Amino acid sequence: MGTLAVVVGLMLATVLMVGLGDRIRLPYPVLMIILSAGAAFIPGFPQVKIEPELILPLFLPPLLFATALKSSWSVFRVRWRSIVLLAVALVVVTTATVAGAAWLLVPGIGIPAAIALGAMVAPPDPVAVESIAGKVRMPRRLSGVLQSEGLFNDATAIVIFQTALAAAVAGQDVGPGIIVSFLLGAVGAAAIGLAAGWVTRKLTDFVTNPIGHSAVTLVVPFAVYIAADSVHASGVVAVVVVALEIRRGGRADAAQERVTVNAFWDVVELMVTGIAFGLVGLEVRQVIEGQQTNIGALIWPAVLICVLCFAVRAAWLALLVLPSQRRGANAPPSNAKDVVVLTWCGMRGLATLALALAIPSTLADGSPFPGRGQIVLLAVAVLLSTLVLPGLTLPWLMNRLGLAESPETQRQIEQDLASRAEEAAMAAVQASDLLDGVDEKRIEWVKRRLLQLHTELSGTPTDAVKEERSEFRGWAITVQSLALDAARAEMVTARGETGSDTVAADRVLHRLDLRTMLVPD
Repeated sequence: MGTLAVVVGLMLATVLMVGLGDRIRLPYPVLMIILSAGAAFIPGFPQVKIEPELILPLFLPPLLFATALKSSWSVFRVRWRSIVLLAVALVVVTTATVAGAAWLLVPGIGIPAAIALGAMVAPPDPVAVESIAGKVRMPRRLSGVLQSEGLFNDATAIVIFQTALAAAVAGQDVGPGIIVSFLLGAVGAAAIGLAAGWVTRKLTDFVTNPIGHSAVTLVVPFAVYIAADSVHASGVVAVVVVALEIRRGGRADAAQERVTVNAFWDVVELMVTGIAFGLVGLEVRQVIEGQQTNIGALIWPAVLICVLCFAVRAAWLALLVLPSQRRGANAPPSNAKDVVVLTWCGMRGLATLALALAIPSTLADGSPFPGRGQIVLLAVAVLLSTLVLPGLTLPWLMNRLGLAESPETQRQIEQDLASRAEEAAMAAVQASDLLDGVDEKRIEWVKRRLLQLHTELSGTPTDAVKEERSEFRGWAITVQSLALDAARAEMVTARGETGSDTVAADRVLHRLDLRTMLVPD
């Protein structure tokens, strides 16, 4: 019962930290780590033991799936350069830099083990970034880059880690085959994700119950991750691809299903994130006490490696500023402020801890894994320094740099989308025969309803429009249904367009879905 009680306690703590975080404007994952790490050092506090090989399959699929559902293929068409340069190239550069430093600074660590350490600490955590960015009113052009980077950088790091670890255990060197492994794993995972997306759409067409739709989406990320991993493909890429495919194939008329699935995944993401980061905090004590290592001797190597993680990211982002300016694009990083914020958002998290704990205790010949204790402690040091410090100071930094997005900016984007939805609704009504030969009273009613629809979709508070439709109820319901169908279809189209703001489009579409559910059958 000890483990179950701790997990339930973490769920309750998540709810409390969400409320506290909203009041003091700090991200709840950081508060969860601080709370759980402090609780872990209380005498008699029960220890939670989760097998390292279960951490990634349990937590990564649902969290990546929930994050990818908020994106779209159109985002990747626009940001493919950022994905390649940040999620692949930067991970490789960070891995190499940290590996070189660890090999020089930490006695007893061979090159393969040092590369494994570099891969552990190279990828920023998409869940940490996503949860923190939403609290500081980060502009979508910045948070979108971080989101796109975070969805794929784990795949790069895991491939490097697995290859380096296998070489270290076998006593071999890391060869160029790692590139082939990465490419084959990514291609195979993409194929699995696309196929699973097609199967999922067929399955959701068969399951007409909205709650059944939510259940299907809960099973899919785990099934896809396991399927990809079983054929040595990237489970991370497979989960991201299937989520994007599911959103791409979403039907405009599936209002109730969308509302149910979105609400379900909001709760799942909240709870799984809280439990995951709570477990990260609880593991800190076990990691420190479980390693037969002189912690004092690792202080300076840990500080240097932490600084290197920030410095490499800052330097790499700075190199991307000039090409961005030459293209005349507004794609970050386009100035020094972008570089500072994107550097400070390089927070490590779940993947770093899971990979650190996945290092075996012995080599293939049964001898102890050289430097295991030092590697794990260095990884935890990087995790805490890149997550807690930036997480606590990012709100101040955003305000200091003047980058916090004003509510008016986001509201204007939503108002533009609302106008587009209103125009589509009006065009659909005018193209029908519903207005032929009707009296002025009904025409006026349609105008008022469309005006109210625009106001509701843009998120602007308004007084409800008096219905006054008792004498033409059936006709009014038909007009509303036709208008809302057209507006939803327009928002689904807008969401998939190149350069679209998927978050704003999702908000407007959600309001349309809620409005649709209020229309009587």
